[in-house]
Amino acid sequence: DLCPRLKELKQRHLFVPRGTKVPAEIAAVCEANVDVALIEKHWDSLVHLAASVMSGHASAVAALARFGSAAQGDPIYEAGVQLGRLLRTAFLADYFVKDAFRNELRRVLNRGEAVNALKRAIYTGRISPAQAKRVDEMQAVADALSLMANIVMAWNTSQMQAVLDRWSNRRQVIPPELIGKIAPTRLESINLRGVFRFPVDRYADQILPSRPNASITGTNG
Repeated sequence: DLCPRLKELKQRHLFVPRGTKVPAEIAAVCEANVDVALIEKHWDSLVHLAASVMSGHASAVAALARFGSAAQGDPIYEAGVQLGRLLRTAFLADYFVKDAFRNELRRVLNRGEAVNALKRAIYTGRISPAQAKRVDEMQAVADALSLMANIVMAWNTSQMQAVLDRWSNRRQVIPPELIGKIAPTRLESINLRGVFRFPVDRYADQILPSRPNASITGTNG
């Protein structure tokens, strides 16, 4: 399921089918104007569109471009708007009423943000025009960054598993629900910039001023 983090939740309205009796408690934020008949009439077309995207025969970008806001007035577009209002209403109802659903949604979204933060930490510079002139070059850069992020997360996972195994051997039980909240995206134990070594001792005679063999402790009078 697509579970986004919607902005301005206080301004979001609920939509139910026409003729539905809306309780007085939510009448200010609920509108009974969804045309179910229009959804049913064009249901096969909506299913065909979704199947084309899922099977790869049409890209999601092409579908959005075809049935974006510029397609207002198209029957399939209008049916999709009505269906979308129903689906968003069901999502908002779950989000506001079910604490477990809301907490899990936030955890998953925060996990995704943590992965993005990890990628930004790995590559802090800008991609030069010479590296991203074509689509395949940009894809190669993105894939390389994803590979590096996966390597970091794999290393963190192995270290976390080693700690959990040691605790398990000591009969220290870790609740599974707690383990599920630990993300392998931490950076504190990862050196992302390498190690700089300066062999000063090897070149000390060349870079430091020469010192006299015997120190002068006084002057002759």
